[in-house]
Amino acid sequence: SGCQPNLQTKDKGDNEKNEQVLDVVTDFQLSTSETAVAEQQFIYPVVITLIDPRTLQIVKSFSPQLLGFGVDDKLYQTKVEEIARKLARGTKDIPGYDQQMELDRVDVNGDIVKGNPGILLKESELVEKIIASSYKGEDIFLPLYLLESNYNAEDIPLMNDVTVASFTTYFSSSETGRSRNIELSANALNNIIVGDGDTFSFNTMVGERSVSKGYQPAPEIINKQLVMGIGGGICQTSSTLFNAVDQLGVKMKERHHHSLNIGYVPTGRDATVSYDTLDFKFQNNSGAPFLIRTFYSKNTLTIEIRTTHQYKEVLKKS
Repeated sequence: SGCQPNLQTKDKGDNEKNEQVLDVVTDFQLSTSETAVAEQQFIYPVVITLIDPRTLQIVKSFSPQLLGFGVDDKLYQTKVEEIARKLARGTKDIPGYDQQMELDRVDVNGDIVKGNPGILLKESELVEKIIASSYKGEDIFLPLYLLESNYNAEDIPLMNDVTVASFTTYFSSSETGRSRNIELSANALNNIIVGDGDTFSFNTMVGERSVSKGYQPAPEIINKQLVMGIGGGICQTSSTLFNAVDQLGVKMKERHHHSLNIGYVPTGRDATVSYDTLDFKFQNNSGAPFLIRTFYSKNTLTIEIRTTHQYKEVLKKS
């Protein structure tokens, strides 16, 4: 039962919670209205509710006081940052709100094939909103942002005009499984449009390497050992791409090295990938869009970066 203004006259049989509230009120000699506020604070902690703005569903509710707010604010901020991080990036068992952008591409007829926009939960903004609302409690809509590719459609017919970067690697066509995997992954990258500010993800654009998609068993490096795996060899595609785009003004966001020297690129110039674990990502912050073109032949893989005459100088690495 809720506490009343005449708490001071409670019988000895009142429950312990009410006795504690009575002591607080007596010690501070609060007025009736102040007592009501104090009772609400002590009996009903404020609650912050996080809401998905798209579905209006409650994502999470919690009491700041129960997480240390007002007692250890540094610890409280750490816990709030953890809440934001898990919501954005997910956990081992639950996917987060962040969604990598699937970039647009050009088909054989020159038409644009739309991908999927990215989604970003801005963690710093969510943390700020939670901290600001921790005194009184509040419903907070998650700060979700839609990320769409940034280019002009009228530029697309001209994007093949100029080659601004190129890189070629070599392999043995006698390794049929490995060659087929390189071919499939290269085809998956061909004619991708990377707009200004876009983030490219190799795993997103190539997708899962599975038998159903035609990928074959071939040697791959795991923990300094050569083992057979479905899709072995596609790291040659990702490494070739890295050496091409690294000639431009792009920002490398994720890149990993093999545990052994691979031979088809200079030492330290590789980019190993593994679906759902290791990715190769870069952000095009050059100021201009470009097109990825791939050329697979019997023993070679060439990846070119092309754009319009208008953007040629902008794309050069400073």
